[in-house]
Amino acid sequence: MSRREERDGPLVFAGSLLAALVLTVVPLPDLLEPLRPYWLALVLIYWHLESGRLHGLGAAFGLGLLLDVLTGTLLGRHALSLVILNFLVGRFRNRIRFFPPWQQALAVGALLLNDRIVHLWIVGLLERTWPGWAFWLPPLVGVALWPWLFLLLDALRSHRRGART
Repeated sequence: MSRREERDGPLVFAGSLLAALVLTVVPLPDLLEPLRPYWLALVLIYWHLESGRLHGLGAAFGLGLLLDVLTGTLLGRHALSLVILNFLVGRFRNRIRFFPPWQQALAVGALLLNDRIVHLWIVGLLERTWPGWAFWLPPLVGVALWPWLFLLLDALRSHRRGART
């Protein structure tokens, strides 16, 4: 474990991933269900950008498989999308990290939109009915939540670092 990872604390890291998984499977009213953001993708983006954790594609694949099992979707659907997302974050990490928050939210929105296109491609391969307009809402919600999620996770990391020094 690197010094940076030791400072960030495994508790915040594991807790944020667990919270993302719980927020993904917690039941919502039918009216709010289409607005559910892709929590695991948002947390994965944060940790990859800020601390370099989850930079391996294997970690993204494993988390995606776990999400597939938890949500009961086609095995590999989220795994594929998270691997592609993680690759793109790694490719543009050095640029995205230094954007102001509003531009960073737009970049995250582009990543989440790309993720929706991957999911749409999988739906097309399965020859199921095409999703309606609500299919495109989660990336918009993710863009709106990104600055707040970023600040929350950053504050938790800072608090853990302050407690260790």
